[in-house]
Amino acid sequence: MKLMSRIRLIFSALILFLLFNLIACAQSGENISAADEKVQQFLENNRRSWQDMNVPYQDGQVLYDLIIKNNYTSALEIGTSTGHSTIWIAWAMSKTGGKVTTIEVNKSRHREALENIREADLEKYVDARLADAHKLVKELNGPFDFVFSDADKDWYIQYFKDVSPKLETGGCFTAHNVLNGYGGTQEYLDYVGSLDNYETTIDRSSSSGISISFKKSE
Repeated sequence: MKLMSRIRLIFSALILFLLFNLIACAQSGENISAADEKVQQFLENNRRSWQDMNVPYQDGQVLYDLIIKNNYTSALEIGTSTGHSTIWIAWAMSKTGGKVTTIEVNKSRHREALENIREADLEKYVDARLADAHKLVKELNGPFDFVFSDADKDWYIQYFKDVSPKLETGGCFTAHNVLNGYGGTQEYLDYVGSLDNYETTIDRSSSSGISISFKKSE
């Protein structure tokens, strides 16, 4: 009888343990869904109002998809503006368990970006720096597995050179507005296209174009 009682107690404890974990998982799923809904609503509400050197909505989606597909967890953004692309990247980082370091040189844009990131409830996935990217990019330790460059186009090659040693194999360096042909973007495309250890393609889903350079080896 004592043995049967112990078995029943163990069985009951196991059932309670399983039920507790099922409830916890369900609650976690609800929280994730609520967080996603908040970001989606924020992006949709502001879809037509992102100005001041921000990326279009569809380009933000490209960045998000790249990060999710490759499970990137350490991102660098060069050129925050007011935070549209940052929010897309941070949202993806919330899925992969990562974080994005983003750099903006303009004080007013930096302040507005912080407000937008907070409103989207993604601040814990963002390290926003007010700094000159020409200097800071060189100083950052890395490593990074995802980079988005959307600052001064005539510095694209230098940004790439500064970050490449800190970019993990399998990571990618993306650059915005490469189809416009101004500010040195063609020179940048020629440069990255000549590198044997990178494979570069261009996403043409918007008129601006995003170059995507995957690092194959050191």
